[in-house]
Amino acid sequence: MTRWIDVSVGKRQLTLFDGSNKLKVYPIAVGKMLTPTPAGNYMIINKEYYPGGPYGELWMGLSKPHYGIHGTNQPYSIGKKASHGCIRMYNHDVKELSSMVPLLTNVYIHK
Repeated sequence: MTRWIDVSVGKRQLTLFDGSNKLKVYPIAVGKMLTPTPAGNYMIINKEYYPGGPYGELWMGLSKPHYGIHGTNQPYSIGKKASHGCIRMYNHDVKELSSMVPLLTNVYIHK
């Protein structure tokens, strides 16, 4: 099977799948009205631990430049429209997710 990530902006949930099997669901924060999270199909192209700034303990860059799935130093923002378009996760969640997905994992973002 192939692992892939489904991001529901409306539900503010990230779901990890292995083929059609749902493995894990995580709460996320998404982009604000003026800086929405971009819908589309992307891939994880890099991972950086402790990137500094507001990105928490881990950054996973997407194939859409300047966008990624990352931790946060603002855990109270999870579940809200709070980011500049990135997908924010609790630090422990993004580290767990990263350990389960390799580079080039597909990420499908939708409303």
